[in-house]
Amino acid sequence: MGDCGAPGDVNSNVLMARSTGDAQLDKAVWQWLSWDKNQKTKEQIESLLQDGKHGELRERLCCRLSFGTAGLRSAMGAGFCYINDLTVIQSTQGIYKYLKRNFSDFKQRGFVVGYDTRGQVTSNCSSKKLAKLTAAVLLAKDVLVYFFSTYVPTPFVPYAVQQLGAVAGVMITASHNRKEDNGYKVYWENGAQITSPHDKEIIKCIEECVEPWNGSWNESLVDTSPLRQDPLKKICDSYMEDLTKICYHRELNMQSSLKFVHTSFHGVGHDYVQLAFRAFGFQPPIPVPEQKDPDPDFSTVKCPNPEEGESVLLSLRLAEKESAKVVVATDPDADRLAVAEQQENACRVPHLASPCSGCWKVFTGNELAALFGWWMFSCWKENCPQDADIRNVYMLATTVSSKILRAIALKEGFHFEETLPGFKWIGSRVKNLLDNGKEVLFAFEESIGFMCGTSVLDKDGVSAAVVIAEMATYLQSQGLTLAQKLVDIYEMYGYHISKTSYFLCYEPPTIKRIFERLRNFDGPQSYPKCCGAYNILHVRDITTGYDSSQLNKKSVLPVSKSSQMITFTFQNGCVATLRTSGTEPKIKYYAEMCALPGHRSVLEEELQKLIEALIGNFLEPAKNGLTWRSA
Repeated sequence: MGDCGAPGDVNSNVLMARSTGDAQLDKAVWQWLSWDKNQKTKEQIESLLQDGKHGELRERLCCRLSFGTAGLRSAMGAGFCYINDLTVIQSTQGIYKYLKRNFSDFKQRGFVVGYDTRGQVTSNCSSKKLAKLTAAVLLAKDVLVYFFSTYVPTPFVPYAVQQLGAVAGVMITASHNRKEDNGYKVYWENGAQITSPHDKEIIKCIEECVEPWNGSWNESLVDTSPLRQDPLKKICDSYMEDLTKICYHRELNMQSSLKFVHTSFHGVGHDYVQLAFRAFGFQPPIPVPEQKDPDPDFSTVKCPNPEEGESVLLSLRLAEKESAKVVVATDPDADRLAVAEQQENACRVPHLASPCSGCWKVFTGNELAALFGWWMFSCWKENCPQDADIRNVYMLATTVSSKILRAIALKEGFHFEETLPGFKWIGSRVKNLLDNGKEVLFAFEESIGFMCGTSVLDKDGVSAAVVIAEMATYLQSQGLTLAQKLVDIYEMYGYHISKTSYFLCYEPPTIKRIFERLRNFDGPQSYPKCCGAYNILHVRDITTGYDSSQLNKKSVLPVSKSSQMITFTFQNGCVATLRTSGTEPKIKYYAEMCALPGHRSVLEEELQKLIEALIGNFLEPAKNGLTWRSA
């Protein structure tokens, strides 16, 4: 963990008397108790030391957080591998060092800090407090800091970075993770999440300056420093104004009788979604009272993830009571969106088999992407200048997402591109396209992350919520529902039947063993040639950079050694991917088959059988102790 200097105010005799017999662990304990000024987390380590729980101490203190798909994310609590006051200070000191090295005007251009409403009483840890400490580190070094005076949606931070010309920004959030977690999401000057090599270089800088500097603990600087500015009003007003650039039917919205219900899942979304609806000319959506206000315990849901079916039940009941036809749900940090629509006659859309409650259809991320893709292209086509070149138009998706946008692009003549999983890859690529004079209409990842337009180079649940509301309003004026339009899209561009789910696995060695077995299936460095009765045509392994479909056997997509991801293309046309989550202890699987409308029912049956073979032959849940996704 680097040379960390002498201990601070800890009695060395006491520490020597409690020696663990492990020099590395003793040093780590010494460092923690010397540096941590949070009494709660300090007491947690002292208690473990006093009780002789050296194994748990080693787990907490002898490894460090590393950047994943969404920056730093972990449980809140004491230890160098947890999110807490000290690790956030250390991370910010590393970022300061890296930014100072890369930007001569860093202090003048400034840094953006936002936060959600998470918190944990037992560790005296909250998103706002962590944000204040982030700001304190920088303010103490005379850096201009744009610190939001209240909680904001995650998309506001990358938006503010670009609008204010800041060099970078941080959002303190764990998005839709369980209540015990928190995170530290870093954005670069381009408004996109950081990618390699920035993440690796920042980690190096963190390790070079882990002892807190003078002033790093002074969170009161947020209230007293003249270098702290509150960007809330400016950014909120500007965001809502920019949002109207993708509003195409304001008069229709103002006249519409269609009602919407919105749930913010005990997070930050309520006020901002209300404002977004007003910006589009709508009456504000009806909020779910039990879930409207921030609540770090997420008391009405088992999991604050709108992808999990049971979590939207409260909003469906309210919608039925209020005669609202459409429900929009933003996750706790409002960067993702789930949508449900009441079906008057369920049998009219029998093949759209996503989780339902009664006569409600909850759309999958891939289904919503089909609707957004059609909508954003149709609106562009109707409103673009006469001399607009469709060859300059782009849409993007992550490689594990549905290929529906590719089908639309092939038929309509615009470009479609794939990226690695994670919006950090989409954001960076979109920025590159924009800098080269291209126009990007839409991008998505299947886990209900959508980017409509390019005001924010990240997924944005606030803008997606109001765009889907305008789409539903327009379709109602045409005598159609969202579900019916989805059928039309599949009829026009081909059916894309997909299935996505996951298993929980808390043992990293088990995960590694599963994927290494696939890489050495029929012998050393030999991938499987079939999965049960299904022959495999090609294999792509993003972790190693191998792709059997390429002449040079090298993957076109960048190698990502820090995560596991293998894609199988089957002879029957199915494409299936197994990968680990970058933010949660999950092994995810994705599978999709495409066909003309007449072959839909056979396709669904074939896909289900193939998924069962994939799970049974490649994941072996019983043998590997994997926990199935709860129904």
